[in-house]
Formats: sequence, structure tokens, C-alpha cells
Amino acid sequence: MKNRKRHSPEQIVMKLRDADATLAADMSVGEVLQSLEVSEATLSRWRSQYGGMKSEEAKRLKLLEEENSGLNRIIGDQALDIQMLKEITKGN
Repeated sequence: MKNRKRHSPEQIVMKLRDADATLAADMSVGEVLQSLEVSEATLSRWRSQYGGMKSEEAKRLKLLEEENSGLNRIIGDQALDIQMLKEITKGN
């Protein structure tokens, strides 16, 4: 089994550009997938997520997603704290 690679948003945008260029140069989809070392599902997912973006926009999207997940964690922690405080005050 191959090791998984994590691609940065900039790498994904570059690979999408390369894929479009090689497909326009009359290469088959299989050859493009082999040259990019990704599966067809991965390429499709990347196109739906990053298609038409510039690398700066993709990087910004990734940063916003990370910030959003961090804020969601904070909200979850605060909700647990509130629930715990309600339980404590309920007993008094």
C-alpha cells in the first residue's frame, strides 16, 4: 500500500493546471492521472473544491477553513462549560 501524500493548496492548483494542460495536449485521462500520481476521484474532488482558483485564493481558503474549525472547537468547549455550570448551580 502506498503512503498518502498531503498536498498543499498551492500544489493542488498547480496540479490542476498541469492536468488541464496535458489533457489539452491530447493525453489520455489515465496518463494524466499517472503523471500526477492521483486517482480519478481525487482529481474530481480537487476540481470541485479548487477549480478556477488561483494559488493565493486556495491558500486563503485553507486558512479560513482551519480558523473556522478552531472557532467551532471553542464554541463547543464554551457550550460544555455552560452546561457544566448549569448542572452545578442546579444542585445548590
